[in-house]
Amino acid sequence: MRGLDGKAILIAGGGGGIGAASAERLAAEGARVVVGDLFLEGAEACAARIRAAGGDAVAIGYDQAEEASIAGLVAATVDRLGKLDCVLANAADMQSIMLDGDILSCALDVFDRSIQVDMRGYFLIARHALPHLIQSRGAIAFTSSAASIVGEPERVAYGMAKAAVNALTRHIASRWGKEGVRSNAILPGFVYTEKTRDHLPEEFRRHAVAATRSTRLGEPADIAAMVAHLFSDDGAWINGQTLSVDGGATMR
Repeated sequence: MRGLDGKAILIAGGGGGIGAASAERLAAEGARVVVGDLFLEGAEACAARIRAAGGDAVAIGYDQAEEASIAGLVAATVDRLGKLDCVLANAADMQSIMLDGDILSCALDVFDRSIQVDMRGYFLIARHALPHLIQSRGAIAFTSSAASIVGEPERVAYGMAKAAVNALTRHIASRWGKEGVRSNAILPGFVYTEKTRDHLPEEFRRHAVAATRSTRLGEPADIAAMVAHLFSDDGAWINGQTLSVDGGATMR
């Protein structure tokens, strides 16, 4: 894609799944990448794969639930890369997602953790990255979810947090679009990652395939392709959008 070569990009939540696939895709297009994750081992493995393929990547550990850690991640990225052109905010707490329920059954500590990581954490990534993105006239993308728009009977905390991310996306585009900053959210449907393979039963996978207007479930590479498009020159006129990448699971 046009315009990715040499770009300085932070993947916040890149130790596996969508984040790792995005880091690898962007690096393959010539971007210089920092892979941030709570689980440093996964981030280091991703960065090592990129370097082995001839790309430029480094791993940094951070905690999405702690502002000081987020600030440190952004500062270390700018120190390492010299600037910041693009950010993918992608981190999630799989444990809280798995324990989430409806409004009557969701434990308050699970709700609080989901809001802390999936809403507050994204807010803080944007807050600390934006001064650099304004300077570079850069782009930020948030991994939201189809759960933010479909009204699921379960995962109330996750759906609420991701709906807030959609609002944050539009706020940034509205406030700083005239200064050259682009902000978009990607709403994946069911994406089959190593974590979902580990946590979800086969029956759930079959149900997800049946509910999708496609012949298969999503793969991390499907979302990574959208990330690359949004960060490239080809995505220069896309701003403030919530973009469903879900094989037709939602149609709007």
